Amino acid sequence: MELLVDTEEEKKEIIRRYRRLLRMAKPVLKDGDAKIIKKAFYTSMNAHKDMRRKSGEPYIYHPLAVAQIAVEEIGLGTTSIVSALLHDVVEDTDLEISDINREFGPKVAKIIDGLTKISNVSGIGTSAQAENFRKMLLSLSEDVRVILIKLADRLHNMRTLDSMSRDKQLKISSETIYLYAPLAHRLGLYVIKSELEDLYLKYTNPDTYRMIAQKLRQTKAVRNKFIKDFITPIDSELNKIGHAFDIFGRPKSIYSIWNKLKKNNVSFEEIYDLFAIRIVIDTPSELEKAACWQVYSVVTDHYKPNPDRLKDWISTPKSNGYESLHTTVMSASGQWVEVQIRTKRMDDIAEKGYAAHWKYKESSLSNAETGLEIWLTKVRDMLKSYDASAIEFVNDFRSNLFTDEVFVFTPKGDLKTLPNGSTALDFAFDIHSQIGMHCLGVKVNQKLVPLSYKLKNGDQVEIITSSKQHPSEDWLKFVSTSKAKSKIKDSLKEEVKNVASDGKEILERKLKNAKIELTSEVINQLLLIYDEKSAIDLYYKIAKGIIDPKDIKSALNPDSPNEDDIKPKLIDKKSFEKELTRVRGVSTDTLLIGEDLDRIDYTFAKCCNPIPGDDVFGFVTVSEGIKIHRTSCPNAIELMSNYGYRIVKAKWTAQQELAFLAGLRIKGADRVGMVNNITKVISNDLKVNIRTLTVDTKDGMFEGNIVLYVHDTDQLNKLIKKLTLVAGVLSVSRYDTVA
Repeated sequence: MELLVDTEEEKKEIIRRYRRLLRMAKPVLKDGDAKIIKKAFYTSMNAHKDMRRKSGEPYIYHPLAVAQIAVEEIGLGTTSIVSALLHDVVEDTDLEISDINREFGPKVAKIIDGLTKISNVSGIGTSAQAENFRKMLLSLSEDVRVILIKLADRLHNMRTLDSMSRDKQLKISSETIYLYAPLAHRLGLYVIKSELEDLYLKYTNPDTYRMIAQKLRQTKAVRNKFIKDFITPIDSELNKIGHAFDIFGRPKSIYSIWNKLKKNNVSFEEIYDLFAIRIVIDTPSELEKAACWQVYSVVTDHYKPNPDRLKDWISTPKSNGYESLHTTVMSASGQWVEVQIRTKRMDDIAEKGYAAHWKYKESSLSNAETGLEIWLTKVRDMLKSYDASAIEFVNDFRSNLFTDEVFVFTPKGDLKTLPNGSTALDFAFDIHSQIGMHCLGVKVNQKLVPLSYKLKNGDQVEIITSSKQHPSEDWLKFVSTSKAKSKIKDSLKEEVKNVASDGKEILERKLKNAKIELTSEVINQLLLIYDEKSAIDLYYKIAKGIIDPKDIKSALNPDSPNEDDIKPKLIDKKSFEKELTRVRGVSTDTLLIGEDLDRIDYTFAKCCNPIPGDDVFGFVTVSEGIKIHRTSCPNAIELMSNYGYRIVKAKWTAQQELAFLAGLRIKGADRVGMVNNITKVISNDLKVNIRTLTVDTKDGMFEGNIVLYVHDTDQLNKLIKKLTLVAGVLSVSRYDTVA
């Protein structure tokens, strides 16, 4: 039955949304801008006129919403509005980048090109997602607006994820937490970052999300009263000083509360800092620092501060431009409360990030390069020189640019900011690549330290160089920054290339003797057999004798099929689906765990030990068939982000006759007979077999790890519930890795 659509009402709604966008954009529009926006709107509407979203809505709602987010929540201008309205037209319609260039100019065309996905990515071991991430990140060196519009696009997609299938929800959410939320954080868009994180949790762990949201609603009245009582004495004191100010309580995001529950293994009721008090002062820029410290003085006159929890990001702003003074104080009721003190300008930058940073830079008298500009310069340098595989590139980019920072000094006293976890060798490469390449030794605070020394805040670092020194393979273990890694790899690659050319000659000789020509098909076959990423890696290992040339002929032409050859080689998703159809005689794209045992080659991942009842997915590996992972597995985010095309849906069938290993961590007050009570519940009451039980006691408390066999999550949850009722037991939680 076709859905009846009131097209007239839809047209009116489209115009309403378009007018709302123009109203919001009015303050940033210059002469002629409204005309360009109108042209972009009608171009987009015509291009998408017959298209609908999964929810059934007209497609034009999406570009309009992305443009609205770009203006309202990021603070971007006309070029970005036009680009947001047109961001999907090249990908989805017959319009080309050249048409956009002709109609809207080179700036918009460049942004649209950065936002247009690469289609039909081919090649062994390549990932379409990673290639598209790489293309988008490379556009950072051209125009940061590409990333900002992509964040607006992703935010709207996450807000409307309800209409997508479960596997799409998992894939899109994983990409979001893997790359887009950290990018929003790096560009100072804290509000967007928090919403993306919350939405990730909503779709990947809906039960936990609902539980925390419900508890936040239930405790809202108590929280509001607490905030009111806390604020009252500070409020009256600040009124006397004479600064215009706002003071309010901000609840922590659901995702950050979930992280605390996980990290500290506590219940919701045990988390005290569910909110932060924020004081925003309106003061001229030259008085900002003094005003913030004056407010700090007022707060600490009324409440005792924790000396270890003072964070001064006013004297040393974060490299994404974030400025604020954070202190944690003890309230009258005995709870720790975080207080954030900042000015109106600082708050704008913290909320709107990059766009606000530029707005204030234009009106500021200071032309000093900010942390954000320094960071972008570093990114551009890294992007220019990087030639690793797309997946390696994305992983490196992500791990190096989204960490906390460490502040160190040069011998002359210049302040340098590096990612937290950086080493002395990273510092050498940060100063200059040539200093890094020839680094012989390092002095930290006038003492010689190893190259692998991890930098601490306030260290003064001096590099000793020698023209005879060159990078070695070991150096890769000593560095964590992208710049250092890529420079060391470049140096090592030269050596590898020389060795690899010998390996290629050996391979050609061997194949010639076997009357086999060295074609790209043969190389691809060998790459799969030996699980190598590139031909150079293959040649290098042949030259070094790691791969025995004598085995190559038999690897390409096995004389007799063995058991592994009979099993399906599940290299891609399509062959997997064909194999399922062949085995079952029916077409389906879902692996039923239990039914397909012995017929489809799958195993359970050791990193998360799934058991029946867990929400799971299958991952097609190159050589080990299908691995079943929990959706909450620590590796799930990376697998779904970079290899979404190798993810297969999987669900459990009834499997009572099989037992699975699971691990439980128990904490509590130690007493005589405690272990006996615990084992009685497990073995006698629930008839569960224990494989190992280790208990450690200290100062009247105990912590035990139990590895046991269970049928499914229902049985495990029943067991957890029973164990929490044992006198003295404070917490029972499941842990992932079971040896």
